[in-house]
Amino acid sequence: MERREALIKTLKYGGCIAGSILINSTGSGAITQTQETDCETIREEKEFIQNWLSDLLNTMDEVLDDETKDKLMAGCGKGCYNRFKFKQDIAAYGHRDLDKLIEAYKGNFEIWRQDEKVHIRYGEISKGCYCPAAKYREPKPNDIHCECTRNTHKTIFETALERPVRIDIIETVRRGGKTCHFVVKV
Repeated sequence: MERREALIKTLKYGGCIAGSILINSTGSGAITQTQETDCETIREEKEFIQNWLSDLLNTMDEVLDDETKDKLMAGCGKGCYNRFKFKQDIAAYGHRDLDKLIEAYKGNFEIWRQDEKVHIRYGEISKGCYCPAAKYREPKPNDIHCECTRNTHKTIFETALERPVRIDIIETVRRGGKTCHFVVKV
């Protein structure tokens, strides 16, 4: 899903209040009872999904070994790569060429090469976690969700370079850092 499509979907499902303001500002009248009911249903479902996801991730943290958690989050990271064309475009542009891959990354991330390492950073300071799936959950010192992001970058690099790479988490906002910073060993 492209950024524009994601924004439209977010507004459609999460923007009922904004939509009612827009309807009223255009002079088309008050929001109907059916629209209010639809908005309330969407809000309730969103809250249910957020709570369910929190329960799932908390349970994973409590009962699974690190290797199993990593495998599960790797699947989520790959799924995120597959859902967002801009991530696939980064990998395609950098196909078999690390310098081109770094250049492609610069459109969305701060990135630099230091010897055999590539640093990916979400700016010197980040406002918060950018992932909608994590946005409504309380952060934790060793937040499992950051493994999803690490694996998304791993998928981009491995797809582009057609070989395995190792990516370490230096810091993340969800784990108490001032930004999200990953290091790729190439």
